[in-house]
Amino acid sequence: MEYHTLAQDILSHIGGRENIVSLVHCATRLRFKLKENHKADAEGLKKNPGVIMVVESGGQFQVVIGNHVHDVWQAVRAKAGLSDETPASAEDEKSGNLFSRLIDVVSGIFTPFIGILAASGILKGLLALALVCGWLSVESGTYKIWFAASDALFYFFPLVLGYTAGKKFGGNPFITMVIGGALTHPTMLAAFNASQQTGSMTEAFLGIPVTWFNYSASVIPIILAAWVSYWLEKQSTRLLPASMKNFFAPLICLSVTVPLTFLVIGPLATWLSLLLANGYQWIYALAPWLAGAAIGALWQVCVIFGLHWGLVPLMINNLAVLGHDSMLPMLLPAVMGQVGAALGVFLRSRDARQKMLAGSSVTAGIFGITEPAVYGVNLPLRRPFIFGCVAGAIGGAVVGFSSTHVYSFGFANIFTIAQMIPPGGVDATLWGGIAGTLLALILSCVMTLIAGMPRNSTADTAIPVMPGEDDILSPMTGTVLALDQVPDATFASGLLGQGAAIIPSDNKVIAPFAGEVASLFQTRHAIGLLSDSGIELLIHVGIDTVRLDGKPFTAHVQPGDKFKPGDLLLEFDRQAILDAGYDLTTPIIITNSDEYREVMKVAGSAVTAGTSLLSIIHR
Repeated sequence: MEYHTLAQDILSHIGGRENIVSLVHCATRLRFKLKENHKADAEGLKKNPGVIMVVESGGQFQVVIGNHVHDVWQAVRAKAGLSDETPASAEDEKSGNLFSRLIDVVSGIFTPFIGILAASGILKGLLALALVCGWLSVESGTYKIWFAASDALFYFFPLVLGYTAGKKFGGNPFITMVIGGALTHPTMLAAFNASQQTGSMTEAFLGIPVTWFNYSASVIPIILAAWVSYWLEKQSTRLLPASMKNFFAPLICLSVTVPLTFLVIGPLATWLSLLLANGYQWIYALAPWLAGAAIGALWQVCVIFGLHWGLVPLMINNLAVLGHDSMLPMLLPAVMGQVGAALGVFLRSRDARQKMLAGSSVTAGIFGITEPAVYGVNLPLRRPFIFGCVAGAIGGAVVGFSSTHVYSFGFANIFTIAQMIPPGGVDATLWGGIAGTLLALILSCVMTLIAGMPRNSTADTAIPVMPGEDDILSPMTGTVLALDQVPDATFASGLLGQGAAIIPSDNKVIAPFAGEVASLFQTRHAIGLLSDSGIELLIHVGIDTVRLDGKPFTAHVQPGDKFKPGDLLLEFDRQAILDAGYDLTTPIIITNSDEYREVMKVAGSAVTAGTSLLSIIHR
């Protein structure tokens, strides 16, 4: 299996299969609900080159993977023996505060169909664009078929949400899906339409008045109904004999929850939906530009901690109640602000690896996937992330001031522009949304080009740079490994100190900082260095290469020699070492690492000699 090793490493760092309560994934992240979070080793997992970042937020242990997250999710499930038949028990999910549990519930309900939700919104936007451009008409069969494809999910939202909410709460998802089906049943919709025509909004259920509503595309009613059904199912299963519960528990859930939803839950949830939508509109109307600036600045921060899921139901609710939403357009500058910052890094960087990472991040970000740009490029450099947030705030203010709306749900990406087209045709609100988006993109790119990287940043130059006193540059070019991956127990255990390892792709060892040669092994396969700031470093070329008696190695320094970053220390015959059957993995160890609070690996999966490898954090 392609991701077998990565899946195994993830499981080992989260406390194993027995520590998993539930696992779902969104566009870029594995989202674990763990029984005991303290058993997870986030720092250890971050060292895996297949993991972009690890975030603990909203009661979830989130592992950011990237665009291939679905494949990794499948590999982890297969390795752990998880399946759709092993839903999480709600009893295991009561840890954390109320806000964390709310975020966890919302994300757990919506993430299973996140891809199709985004695709449906994009298709709706493209159809709106086709109508404006005159490519299609609403009377054409082509439009009707594509419209049905784009609208089906939203029209039958209660069915889909009923299924995912049932699974999240720990009940039978097919029962809650049927409850959602009842809310959108043609009989119920006909009753609603008839009440609209006659002006009589009520009928009776066992003598109790029923007020009809159109629950198609609604969100809150089915989620509340699913929880009630789960509670009834749990009580029924506990009280009924084993021979009866398989049939009578679902019967009780349906016969009680469906009427209760039409009589109480639905009207209350509809009132709550209207309250949320009108409350948001009231706040938005006070200062649209300020709302846009706040959302543009803070959205990516919310994404980092997984808090953005708290706003997703609000956007969907706005569309269901009002027919449009003003929040989603204000997110687009926030997204494009980070894309522009990554583009600035791409244009300025001379480091081949960082340039490649920034370029791929820009491509993913244009389509709404910002985690590679944020975690892989902008956050490590700090300034680009800040510039992206600032540009997002400015662009969001323009979008808010322009009263831009979307008319179908999706996730903020380049296709959102098509979703901004009003039903009546192109107007100033669309142009305002485009202007704010482009402003965020261009402004963050320009700011990053001008001041996005410190002068000593390895992204700014391809030659060795003068490191800070707590920085260690890479002494060679090659593939980076975590220290525990070194095929030697002494190094891998960390007994000699913390650090990293490199499988070299060239034949040179250069100075990683300014200092002097503390020791040089007689066989010249290893060298000890002392930096001007007191860092003691051991570079050991290959595993067991002491047995080669120094033949493939040439030393260019002697003990006591002073050096500066980039000076040539050693050369070795790479091919001769391989031909002799020895492993070239080169541990780079800080032998006095006990004197420091932490030794951080800052390089990715590949590194160029003279670029950052390790960073020291003092106590």
